[in-house]
Amino acid sequence: MKPAIVMQSDFGIDSGLVACMHGICKMIDPQLETYDITHQIPAFQIREASYCLQYTVPCWPSGTVFVSVVDPGVGTSRRASVAKLKNGSYVVTPDNGTLTFLHDMIGVEEIREIDEKTNRYQKTKNVSVFHGRDLFAYCAAKLAAGKITYEEVGPEYPVEEIILHELHHAEVTTGDVKAMIQGYDPFGSAEVSVRNEEFVQAGFQLGERLRVSVSDAKRVILDKEILYERSFGYVPKGEDVLFQDLALFVTIASNEANFKEKYGLCEEQQYKVRIRRTNK
Repeated sequence: MKPAIVMQSDFGIDSGLVACMHGICKMIDPQLETYDITHQIPAFQIREASYCLQYTVPCWPSGTVFVSVVDPGVGTSRRASVAKLKNGSYVVTPDNGTLTFLHDMIGVEEIREIDEKTNRYQKTKNVSVFHGRDLFAYCAAKLAAGKITYEEVGPEYPVEEIILHELHHAEVTTGDVKAMIQGYDPFGSAEVSVRNEEFVQAGFQLGERLRVSVSDAKRVILDKEILYERSFGYVPKGEDVLFQDLALFVTIASNEANFKEKYGLCEEQQYKVRIRRTNK
């Protein structure tokens, strides 16, 4: 059975762009199965694309070919790449920071730059603004269909040269975590840069009320006790709660409310988070 192709982008769903990507895969091999993660990543937000991949990739079989296109530098000298992950799957993407979370969470075994002479759709060779179709989907389809081997994608280059965004790793000790807010889910919940397993290692127990503070460079925005539990439903409507999120990081949320809006947090600002037992 041929591996599936699984795509994400910031193209939106109000045009034919995504259909073009699916279509080019079917032109290579009509039997290929293509699926979507999302095409509503905020425009140009490479970090969001990277974060989405890190919790999606482990849910698919080894060998799956992922295509991720959030590409502000399309048509420039930035590398178009195919990364082979340490779990056996592949990611076809611009090397622009998209691989950051996968590099950290799963690991990149090898990376190759796509040879555009052989692995680019030639009928649109003079078009430089739609590499999602003409380069990434096209090369992914050839790889998934078995028309090229991974070695035939193009020249290998050192994993150490992969473009990576800065990650804010948590400082974790027994009963005390120092981290950052690294993003927000569609419900406005704040995703914190401490992994679920690290939170367990810190010794916190479900049902504990923990002291949580959130601050920016100028002020403390929140400093209160918050219940650590399995999910939203353990607190009354509108109350805050800590839980282990599906994206593998601890999250602060408000039950049936938007935590981000509730505390006036914004995407562009950096926020420090400290979570500790009250006797710390």
